[in-house]
Amino acid sequence: MRITSCGMTDVGVKRTNNEDNYLINDELNLFVVCDGMGGHAGGEFASAIAVNTVEEVLTTIEIRPDAEDFSVEDGASRVEVVREKLRYSIRLAGKRIYERAQEDTEYQGMGTTCLALLVDNGNAFMAHVGDSRGYLVRDGKIEQITEDHSLVNERVRAGLITEEEAKTHKLKNIITRSLGFMEDVEIDLGVRAVRRGDMFVLCSDGLSNFLETSEIGESVLDYGPQDSARHMIEMACERGGDDNITVIVVRIDEAA
Repeated sequence: MRITSCGMTDVGVKRTNNEDNYLINDELNLFVVCDGMGGHAGGEFASAIAVNTVEEVLTTIEIRPDAEDFSVEDGASRVEVVREKLRYSIRLAGKRIYERAQEDTEYQGMGTTCLALLVDNGNAFMAHVGDSRGYLVRDGKIEQITEDHSLVNERVRAGLITEEEAKTHKLKNIITRSLGFMEDVEIDLGVRAVRRGDMFVLCSDGLSNFLETSEIGESVLDYGPQDSARHMIEMACERGGDDNITVIVVRIDEAA
């Protein structure tokens, strides 16, 4: 399998510090975006714990048999093992953030979103908590493949507001799930077979709040991974850039 990727982060126009963190591990084909929250020290620290923990767990070939919250049945398929390992890595990250916040008053209230893509054996595993978004660009079309864990998205799903109203809603930044605020959290995780030419976009809401889904698709199709990452961040900054902005673009060059 051959993959081309590029990740970039920017403090934005109005912030003075960057609480986002991202990871690209080419050996594992692992890509992570985390958007921290909880003040200058807390948000940056929480997002760093998350990316480091996910990488740590997935770098380990075998998880300890007695590892809490991780178990697969004997004879489980590779897909099942990889899926549960990814899920476990994010849950462990959340537990570590929560425990550190309980130990140190400086970090109380810190948390982070977490969006992770792992490409393994012809499959793309995408797991997330929060409102950092994952997209798939395939056959010239873009699809959002994650569901925002946010208050406005719950209202959209309930038919209380429209998607257009959600974009400017005063509560649009309130998320309903994140790592660190509770000891454990539910992880959304999907698996799909990859194809040659597929492109994945992972981004914090500092990007998705300023670019339409169609614009993200057009950018990666027109510019490719590296140039499109830069192009999209520049667009978000030009349109206000009131948050930290992080994006990773991943292209599947060979799927076999």
